[in-house]
Amino acid sequence: MTLIKNKPLLRFPEFKSTWKENKISEIFERVVNPVDVDKTKKYQEIGIRSHGKGIFHKEQKLGVEIGNKRVFWVKENTFIVNIVFAWEQAVAKTTENEVGLIASHRFPMYEPIKNVLDLGFILYFFLRKKGKYVLELASPGGAGRNKTLGQKVFADTEITIPKFQEQAKIARFLNRLDSRINLIDKKLKKLKAYKIGVRRKIFSKELRFKDVYGNEFPDWKKMRIGDVLDYEQPTKYLVSNKDYNKKYNTPVLTAGKKFILGYTKETDGIFIDNLPTIIFDDFTTAFHFVDFPFKAKSSAMKMLIPKGENVNMKFMYEAMKSLRFPIAQHKRFWISEYQNQIILYPNSEEQQKISDFFLDIDNSIQNLSDQLTKSKKFKKGLLQKMFV
Repeated sequence: MTLIKNKPLLRFPEFKSTWKENKISEIFERVVNPVDVDKTKKYQEIGIRSHGKGIFHKEQKLGVEIGNKRVFWVKENTFIVNIVFAWEQAVAKTTENEVGLIASHRFPMYEPIKNVLDLGFILYFFLRKKGKYVLELASPGGAGRNKTLGQKVFADTEITIPKFQEQAKIARFLNRLDSRINLIDKKLKKLKAYKIGVRRKIFSKELRFKDVYGNEFPDWKKMRIGDVLDYEQPTKYLVSNKDYNKKYNTPVLTAGKKFILGYTKETDGIFIDNLPTIIFDDFTTAFHFVDFPFKAKSSAMKMLIPKGENVNMKFMYEAMKSLRFPIAQHKRFWISEYQNQIILYPNSEEQQKISDFFLDIDNSIQNLSDQLTKSKKFKKGLLQKMFV
């Protein structure tokens, strides 16, 4: 054990001592509890996801299906690693949920030495960039199955850690932050699921709004989308320079999953006069609602615009999201098929109420998304500053 002068950039004020280098073998004890497999009994193995995404449980199988593979009983509260993908941070902490399950020889388990190593601390250590580097150094070879963790090299690797009490406080603090992140994430997922459910009810007319006097709105009419929406071709709005940078003002959009590809310094040919719009990919039928100026990336993208004055584009976006439109081949869909899809179409006042309702939900979703992003960024900064 070698004394060094390293200290983290950020630490709790009551801790002053210098962090020390320790070999992995000095802070962990290897856990080995082999299974005497009974061919007639059922067993359930575990796996570990890469990038610190935790343990998953596989389907049960009979012992005869396990064959001659070496397997071991999982012990709770151990550090466990997938040696094949350790370099991708396939590491985790076992819990009581894994008691009675088994792991193959590719998943060695390590128990922290009492009052020397905190399990939560060491897991956070290996989920950092430097922790990934340590795992990569102990995993020589090429990518995939040839890049396997060398367990002897891993055991002899030295890492820098503080005393146990400081480890434990760091782990508790980061765990509380993770709990907050998980709570925000759950709220976000529930709100997105709620939006999908309530959209289905609105566009099946199971749920209806009333006017300001509490009266029912007129019944909805059946309309072709093409009778409500027109389109502009993207030609004059296409970006010519791919030198994107966040310091520039104008976003470059695609109708696909990526949505914002980057930001351009180009000032000509910006789509601004017919906002809000729906950008629509003619080949995939993917689309997004857009209420800010932008440049376009793809020549296959159409900008959908209203026909007439009483068309609410947010309502039309949600109406289109309620449609099921299977794609069987690669072709341009707007003119040939999509514009002929039938939607139920209310009057302008009810459109506005539906639009406002979904905009409120979208604002809540965006607020939660922003909180989640900020919390993850805050955690990333702490992982950089609270460790050596």
